[in-house]
Amino acid sequence: MARSSSGVIVAALTAAALAGVGFLAYQAEAAPDKPARHHAAAGKDKQSQQQGGKPAAGPQGGQQQAANAVPAASGTGMRVVYALAQKRVWLVGADGKASRTFDVAPSAVSPQPGTYTVTSRSANITGSDGIPVEHVVRFNAVNGVVFGFSAAVDGSSPNPNSGKKTGAIREKPADGRAMWEFAVSGTKVVVVP
Repeated sequence: MARSSSGVIVAALTAAALAGVGFLAYQAEAAPDKPARHHAAAGKDKQSQQQGGKPAAGPQGGQQQAANAVPAASGTGMRVVYALAQKRVWLVGADGKASRTFDVAPSAVSPQPGTYTVTSRSANITGSDGIPVEHVVRFNAVNGVVFGFSAAVDGSSPNPNSGKKTGAIREKPADGRAMWEFAVSGTKVVVVP
C-alpha cells in the first residue's frame, strides 16, 4: 500500500510542476516586450510575432502586415516614422524593420512632413492641454507649438476641437514606454503625409 500511495504522490507532484512551468511560460509569452533597438535579430522575431502589441491575425495576417508596413518614402536606417493620414507610428531599427507599430491620436495642429530629430524628452510633465503626461519625446516646435509624442497618465486623447493650438501626439501608455525607450535624443523622426 505504501508503495502505490508514494507513486500517486510522485505523479501529483509531477503534474503540479508541469502546470507551474506551463503557467510561467504563458506569463512570459503574455508579458510586454521591450523594443529590440540594438538587436536586429530580436526585431525580426518580434515583428513576425507582433504588430502594435497584438498577435498577427491568422488568415488575414498578410493583410494586417501589408497595412502596417513601414511607409516606403520614410527614409532608411533607425527612425521613428509618423504617418499623418494613417495616425500611425512605426519604430524602425537600423535594419529597416519595424519592431513596433501603433495608432496615435493627434492634437489640433500637425507637423509638416519632413525629417526631424528628437530634441528633448521629459519623464513626466503637464501637457500644453493641461493634462498630466509621461514619456514625452519632442521633435519640433513652430510658432510656439511644440510637437512631440506622449502618453496621458489618465489614458485620455487630446481634444482637437478644443480651440487650443497644441501639437501633442498621444499614445497609449504601453506605446509611450516603447517610444521612450526607443527614441533617445538625436533619434531621427520622419513625418510622412
